[in-house]
Amino acid sequence: PALCYAVMRDEYGPMARRQLVFGLHVHVAVGGCDRALAVYNALRSHLPELAALGANAPFHGGRDTGLASVRPTISETLPRQGVPPAFASWAELAGALAWGRRAGAVPQQRLWWWELRLHPLYGTVEVRVPDAQATVAETAALGAVVHALVAHLARRHDAGRALPVAATWRIEENRWSALRHGLDGTLADLVTGEPVPTRERLGALLERLRPAARELGCEAELATAGALVERNGAQRQREAAAGDPHAAIAWSAGRFLA
Repeated sequence: PALCYAVMRDEYGPMARRQLVFGLHVHVAVGGCDRALAVYNALRSHLPELAALGANAPFHGGRDTGLASVRPTISETLPRQGVPPAFASWAELAGALAWGRRAGAVPQQRLWWWELRLHPLYGTVEVRVPDAQATVAETAALGAVVHALVAHLARRHDAGRALPVAATWRIEENRWSALRHGLDGTLADLVTGEPVPTRERLGALLERLRPAARELGCEAELATAGALVERNGAQRQREAAAGDPHAAIAWSAGRFLA
């Protein structure tokens, strides 16, 4: 990590020093290379839902940004952010990583900062899209959603069902809605373009994940995620701020330390 941060400092200068942001990273071991790649490609489509559910960063620089989650927009001053591309094979992924090394742009694999990646050291699917949460319970809830979602997709793959692979630009459109509007926006169907209220999409997703959560033993955490569908961290912070962003800091600190 020390070498990684030294590379960031030397290459990105002031932009690296702006990265005082805190996200939640969830690792899930999938088991099997082909299985992991199929899950990764399909999981990309769900990043906007996870972003909306885990949105917890409405303030920056002492003001309300108007976003449910401003954190990713700060990170985007650095390259290789946001929704990752799909890869048809491990050879294609290896080729992309090798190109980055040869070009000198990405000397270390950990410098691929996409919001979803196949982690080369841990052998996991790593989801990096939610904001850091104020409580252990909310953190566990988001972890349970990711864990159950990975398990759900893996089972579909194992059953021989083709997992959908959506165009990156369509996912990015939904991602913007999630970052801007959080739970109060809409997410478009990635095939038809039909907009669906974000809360409705999340409610349907959590319902589909209940069997996987039951098998994994995280039903209680999934229920907590259901409460987040009604009011996520960004909404709670705005309510606590009541027009004064500094009040949200004290409120968040109190919840964290409680």
